[in-house]
Amino acid sequence: MTDRPITQRQLAASLLAAAHIAERHAIAAFVADGATRPAPNPFAQTSAGAVRQVWRQRAAEFQSFAIAAAGLPCLLTALSGLSIDEALVQEILRAGPYTANVFHRGDGCHIVGAVLYGKPGVDLPAATPAKSKRLALRPSARGHRATGQLDLFGSVGI
Repeated sequence: MTDRPITQRQLAASLLAAAHIAERHAIAAFVADGATRPAPNPFAQTSAGAVRQVWRQRAAEFQSFAIAAAGLPCLLTALSGLSIDEALVQEILRAGPYTANVFHRGDGCHIVGAVLYGKPGVDLPAATPAKSKRLALRPSARGHRATGQLDLFGSVGI
């Protein structure tokens, strides 16, 4: 594993390359969005067994509390194929009422799985067309906001 921090741009690009995650485009767009920021992460170093236990419980809670989520079934499927003691790194990112948890093998490149979720009763942000997602990840002038960003606050009336 590396001690070098992973940038959001790198993480978003790695998510787009993770073909085993059905909703990778929506999660990557959220991670790349200018409003999204890293969140406190006391348990960045974890294991596949711990992640499996936590997210099985969260899956039940999400269903009970009407929490919309993207990527959860793919994460649970990926974890089922890993040894429980396999080391993973967790990245947590937030914007408004939304959180993304991204799990990789320590290099930020090999994404095991990711989940994007909101607060109870809040729909996930609307994803933009594929062309706009590529624009959001393309290098641009500093301070210039790429077109096609997620509407993080439109669904909550802010």
